[in-house]
Amino acid sequence: MGALGIPGVINNFNLYNNGTALVGLTGEISLPDFEGMTETLSGPGILGEIEEVIIGQFGSMELEIPFRILDEDAFKLMSPATSLNLTLRASEQFTVKSTGGIDYKGMRVVVRGRQKKLTGGTVKQGGAMDAAVTVEITYIMIELDGKQRIELDKINNVYKVNGVDLLAKIRKQC
Repeated sequence: MGALGIPGVINNFNLYNNGTALVGLTGEISLPDFEGMTETLSGPGILGEIEEVIIGQFGSMELEIPFRILDEDAFKLMSPATSLNLTLRASEQFTVKSTGGIDYKGMRVVVRGRQKKLTGGTVKQGGAMDAAVTVEITYIMIELDGKQRIELDKINNVYKVNGVDLLAKIRKQC
C-alpha cells in the first residue's frame, strides 16, 4: 500500500479449519512472532559481542485460538496426532491518499501445526469461558493483497520473504 494508501483497521476476519469456518471464536487472534535463533559471536576482529541471526531458524511459534466457550469446533482441533490446516482471512481497510476514500485489500494467513494446549477457561453463570486451543506452528504463510510476503515451512526447510527463497542455496549444499 505505502504511497497509495494509509493503513487503517481489520474490518472483518474469519478463521477456517480445513475450509470450514470456526464459530464461537472471540474477537481477536494474535499472530506469532518470528524470533530468529541466534548465536553470540566474539573474538579477534570483533569489538565485544554480536548476536548472529541464523537465517531460517526460528524458536517455537504458537497460535492461540480463543473460544467463548468449549464447543465442538474447539474439540475438532484437539488431536495432537493430526496436523491442523488453518486459514485466517481478513479484510484490511485503508484510506486512499489520492481521493481520501476507503478501500479494502485481503489478507490471508495459512497455518499448519499440531494442537499443543487446551485452556479450559472458567465457568461462570451468564459469562463466557474464555477457552483456547494453542497450536505449535510448523508452517506459516502470510499473503497481503494476493502477494505472498512470508513463508516458513520448518519441516521442509523453506523460508521465503517477499518471494525470495532465503534457504535455496543451503538446501542445494546439504
